[in-house]
Amino acid sequence: MKTIFATCLALALTIGAQGQTETVDTAQFVAVYDYECRTQNDEGTPVTDKMQLVLLVGRTVTKSMPRSAYTKINETAEEEDLIMGEHQEAVMHMPTVWTGLPNGQTTVRDWIFPHEFEGCEPTPDIAWTLNDDTVTIGGYLCQQATCKFRGVAWTVCYTEEVPSSAGPWRLRGLPGLIVKAENEAHTFCLAELRQEHTPITAPEQTPNIQRMTYAKLLKHRNNVYGNRQYAKNPFFHVGDINGRTLSLGGSINHMTVIELGGQQFAYADGRPLLTKAHVYQPLEKE
Repeated sequence: MKTIFATCLALALTIGAQGQTETVDTAQFVAVYDYECRTQNDEGTPVTDKMQLVLLVGRTVTKSMPRSAYTKINETAEEEDLIMGEHQEAVMHMPTVWTGLPNGQTTVRDWIFPHEFEGCEPTPDIAWTLNDDTVTIGGYLCQQATCKFRGVAWTVCYTEEVPSSAGPWRLRGLPGLIVKAENEAHTFCLAELRQEHTPITAPEQTPNIQRMTYAKLLKHRNNVYGNRQYAKNPFFHVGDINGRTLSLGGSINHMTVIELGGQQFAYADGRPLLTKAHVYQPLEKE
């Protein structure tokens, strides 16, 4: 079993290594957030999905990514934990986001089977409403703010004790680091703050990236994940799949299936592949 794990992870790392990366900034600190999404499974039963994301905060560029992507480069982890973590992250659809790249814009990389996409747009200004309420979270004195960003309402707590306008995912623009952000379906909460000078790398220049405006990428994401068929059949939008047999094509070259704890975990070119999913709760609607 260990050999299979190693083979799968080697495949994922090899594919990642094929692209050329460029260091565009150096993190002044690293923030780790717990992220929860309240949704339903394919049978309509309420579930709460959980993962972590890592935010690298540089002087001009920030990079928000799933924890597993950061772990592969900067940390060590048990192979079993990494495999299970990657598949849980795949259920939650968290993209990698660069704010400030290129030239002050925002770039998003997202894997929507069977392709990897990149969208870019001018970094949007978020119209925050600040209030005087304060609360202590994780030892930080925080103030509260609200906004409606891309059709989704947020209530956040930020702390001026960490002088940064950054936050998890695409939330940003306050006079202090965002410590907590939540709405009916989603919650981000700061779990750890590290003083690490980690390189911030640009998107890998790998082949077969589908590049487009971010508006077009967001529309495609919501059309796929927001479709009623998606939770029961995450492949509904792919024309070369018959039943549950996958015909490799497009940008997919290799398939791997791993058995772990009585469960099967599938990878396509080193990326987690879902056979069932949960009902999509969009972070952005428009």
